[in-house]
Amino acid sequence: MTNMTPGDISGLMSRARTAMEEFSGATQARLDEAVTAIAWSLYKPETAKALAEQAVEITGLGAVDSKITKNQRKTFGTLRDLMRVKSTGIIEELPEKGLVKYAKPVGVVAAVTPSTNPSATPVNKAMMALKGGNAVVIAPSPLAWSVTNATVEAMRAELAKIGAPEDLVQILPQPVTRDATAQLMGAADLVVVTGSQNNVRRAYSSGKPAIGVGAGNVPVIVDTSADLDDAAEKICASKIFDNSTSCSSENSLIIPDEIYDGAIAALKRAGGYMASPDEGKRIVGLLWRDGKLNRDIIAKDAAVLAGIFKLGGDAASAKFFMVEETGIGGDFPLSGEKLSLVLTIYRAKDFTDAKRIGSEILEHLGKGHSIGIHTQNMENARELAEDIDVVRVLVNQAHTFGNGGGFNNGLPFTLSMGCGTWQGNSITDNLNYTCFLNITHLVTTIPEDKPAEEDLFGGHWEKYGK
Repeated sequence: MTNMTPGDISGLMSRARTAMEEFSGATQARLDEAVTAIAWSLYKPETAKALAEQAVEITGLGAVDSKITKNQRKTFGTLRDLMRVKSTGIIEELPEKGLVKYAKPVGVVAAVTPSTNPSATPVNKAMMALKGGNAVVIAPSPLAWSVTNATVEAMRAELAKIGAPEDLVQILPQPVTRDATAQLMGAADLVVVTGSQNNVRRAYSSGKPAIGVGAGNVPVIVDTSADLDDAAEKICASKIFDNSTSCSSENSLIIPDEIYDGAIAALKRAGGYMASPDEGKRIVGLLWRDGKLNRDIIAKDAAVLAGIFKLGGDAASAKFFMVEETGIGGDFPLSGEKLSLVLTIYRAKDFTDAKRIGSEILEHLGKGHSIGIHTQNMENARELAEDIDVVRVLVNQAHTFGNGGGFNNGLPFTLSMGCGTWQGNSITDNLNYTCFLNITHLVTTIPEDKPAEEDLFGGHWEKYGK
């Protein structure tokens, strides 16, 4: 199959712009119909299941049951968020400031999506894009093209059912190459990238406005005041979800001396297996090849890993595997992201030391993304928020389920987490519908709001003189 030509990209863009023109002037109710149609295309049980099965079969990544849950839960949560907000026409009026805000489309969105979420992420981004009246062209992972294509076809079919232009959602045809994706980025009005940091960097170099997200490498502190069994159950549920392919999955636990033995016992009760030092070395030697994660091992089921790692004892029935570590940085691969059911355990002297370890882990990889804490002491949680350079600090939550939005926290549902300038991102938020809007400000005069010089400079003059 030959590579795509600039003319092929031009055709995609032309169809997208025509679809946008046909859909221009859509009322809020009509936009919401389109968003709901997109959501239903994946949420419907038979589709959620079929695409989850296809994803695992094709990519070899993750677990079917988890992907079914992700396909439905993320879509449902995002739909909840989107149905509660306005995204066209007047969206805000501030009479005291003489301002009226009008929302308008950003244009055609190039949405780069990963192999780990080949259905949920394309639908998530399409919902947000169409909420603002935009069109979207999905550039999927080459590995996952067939399942993402099936996802796009499902979205297009639901759009056709409600009489909306199908070309509001399109996909980059095979073969999806680096050049074809770059051409799409250069032709679009906005680029939104979830996936490899190489793709994020290319997006920022595309010459177009770009929103990229950072790598995850989540450290979680189990504080001395934590309910250890509750924390262990949440950590287990989060760690094993989709075989730990989420960027929000716990990668390291940091446990103070005072509760170390009790916390490890609770984690074992929840399904964890503590590797011996020799087993830990074997895990490292197999999980990484030439400094890179071994694709034949990542995202595999626990029983498969227990056999690959040749673990003894009760490892065969374990849900995840713990390896103790003391070092952080490039010479200590366990301090990085693992995309597998391997959880690194650090022993800290106290909370201050735990905070230091968490900060150093994030400085190594994942800065800006998130950190978690299980605690009954909110002062310690607030201290993390004040002192650690992350966008999100999750308290007493299963990190994977809370970081991308939850029904019991206030974060927007998303599959794309911004990490701020700490990781070279332009947003310090979960990707959401506001990222897909242009805002026009209608500005009228108000009574003059001009303070006296004394009001503004008085304190400075008194302290430092004129």
